[in-house]
Parts: sequence; C-alpha cells; structure tokens
Amino acid sequence: MTAIVPAEVDDDVLARARAGDHDAFAELIEEHEAMVFSIALHFFNDRRLAEDLAQEVFLQMFRSLGSIESATHLTFWLRQVTTRRCIDQIRKGRPHLVDIDDVHDLQSASEVRDSLFDRKLRNLIARLPEMQRVVLTLRYQEDLDPSEICRIVKLPVNTVKSHLHRAIESLRKKLGEQ
Repeated sequence: MTAIVPAEVDDDVLARARAGDHDAFAELIEEHEAMVFSIALHFFNDRRLAEDLAQEVFLQMFRSLGSIESATHLTFWLRQVTTRRCIDQIRKGRPHLVDIDDVHDLQSASEVRDSLFDRKLRNLIARLPEMQRVVLTLRYQEDLDPSEICRIVKLPVNTVKSHLHRAIESLRKKLGEQ
C-alpha cells in the first residue's frame, strides 16, 4: 500500500523527478515499490520474477515521467503498467512459479493464520485464468473497487465484475464451500 502523503507533496516530488532530480525519483520508487512488487508477487508467487517485473515497471516509469500528470495519475499508471506486464509475462509463457513454501509473507505477530489453507488458496489462485487472477489481485490485494479496476484493465465494469464473480465461484467450488 502507498503511504498517506498530501497530494501536493507527491506532486512536488513528481515535478522534481521530471526535472531530473534523481533523489526525487528514488522517493517515488520508495513510495510505490511495495505496491508494484505486491501486485506482481501475488500474481506469480515468485519473488525473483516479481522483483524483475518491478524493475522493468520502474524503468518504464522513468522513461514516461513526462506523460504522468500527477501523483494520483502515477499510482493509477503504475497499477495499470504492472498489471499489463504480469499478463504479458504469462502470455510469453515464461512464468517461473516456485514452491509456495519459498514465498514468505510478512505477518503481524498477533495474526493467526492457517498456513495450509493459505498455501492451498495461493495455489488455486495461481491456476485461475490470467484475467480472473488480475482482477482478484487488484480487488483484494490492492483494495480497488470494480470501477477502478475496469480503468486499469480496460474492460467494461460488468466484465470486471463477471471475472471477479467467476474467480470467487471457482475458488469456492475448489475449496468445497458451496
């Protein structure tokens, strides 16, 4: 998730990065790297692939700074580019999925989790069709509503809702919760 910072501060950092300030660009990366990495990690369940994809996204961001209008637009732009790169990676047929045991999530000490259920759920999500996986990740990992997701994936809102519904129903069926 992104840090809560006043928009005018973010816009100032963006303006400085556009002007060639490398420290400002580093601030932008620092502010958004968790979001970009998280989307890719939840899509692939592969830290190395998520790191590589995040680097590509931030390189593209550097090349596109002139077209990014505001800090709010930057967040939208990063989600959209990350999502598209995830889909492109799958279409290239080069995803390198690793054993789920190799992925270590940060959890609060007070959070009690069922690791077997988490592992099963992650494996089931990894097997969903790519668009269902993207929509599910944006909805529940990034906490975006369908109207925001439709702008990122460039699909009608009802199509996004259908993908989301199908993904949830598929998971419920496979988990035996019907």
